[in-house]
Amino acid sequence: METARELWLAYRLRWKRRRLLARAVRKRRQLRAVADRTGAIQPGDILAFVAVRNEALQLPHFLDHHRGLGVDHFLVVDNDSDDGTRAWLADQADVSLWRTGHSYKRARFGVDWLTWLQIRHGHGHWCLTLDADEILIYPHHETRPLPALTERLDREGRESFGAMMLDMYPQGPPGAQPYAAGDDPFETLAWFDAGNHFIEVQPRLRNLWVRGGVRARVFFADRPRRAPTLNKIPLVRWNRRYVYNTSTHQILPRRLNAVYDAEGGESLSGVLLHTKFLNTIVARSREEKTRREHFEVADSYQAYYDALMADPDLWCPASTRYTGWRQLEALGLMSRGGWV
Repeated sequence: METARELWLAYRLRWKRRRLLARAVRKRRQLRAVADRTGAIQPGDILAFVAVRNEALQLPHFLDHHRGLGVDHFLVVDNDSDDGTRAWLADQADVSLWRTGHSYKRARFGVDWLTWLQIRHGHGHWCLTLDADEILIYPHHETRPLPALTERLDREGRESFGAMMLDMYPQGPPGAQPYAAGDDPFETLAWFDAGNHFIEVQPRLRNLWVRGGVRARVFFADRPRRAPTLNKIPLVRWNRRYVYNTSTHQILPRRLNAVYDAEGGESLSGVLLHTKFLNTIVARSREEKTRREHFEVADSYQAYYDALMADPDLWCPASTRYTGWRQLEALGLMSRGGWV
């Protein structure tokens, strides 16, 4: 039986969800269609929602990878790119594109814009919500496309799928490593930190809270709880009443955050391979330090940007070379959850 405190929390979260949905509806006025091909979306299509800015280097591999997994249509918001991103996306037949010059931070880091598109186009679809530097993998992803994964989730009665973000990095300073649009980033970003992650369950929203990886080791060694959050819920069978609470780290209603087995077993899960540390990281860090659009309390991350701008070698003797999803499963970073 629910206690009075739990009932009060549930009531507050319902109202918060309604406020966030109403906020997204208002923010729709900030979007201008560039190439609206949503009329081509069919029932059962798997959709991907992405907010981007100056991602011309990342997008060719990002789209090709997720097309290969089975994404049928990409709905993208471009936040005033000036590197050719918008023109390139507008030429992609499976992309619908909107643009905005408004503040990414004031749109809850793009979530408000994507929530409106999910309300309008995502209802009833399995929807991926990703950043352009996130590459989704999951058990058997080379041979079982997303429709096989979502069919499995449907059979289990699950509406959401969790994935841990894994920071990938090169050996040597990132700025010195060559990379061209369309290349496989993991030929360069071949390394990760395997054993320094810590996980807690947050009882208020029932979500996991994961910290660690190379950013905790190199940039937040003296304050690990300030390191970037790594837990995400990127894949959801969408309903127009759903809304992400904090990026894709948390979602409302809170039952969708239960992407883990509370009884001590293992639930099917994936990994988002994070390609942040390509050779553009120094220039991007310099720009983002000035723009102050990527953190709620931007001043507390100035030292982080300064450290990135120094182009440090992130590799260490304890770094692990990436070999594939089975390796990540063996390390406990993802799980098949009985999917054999």
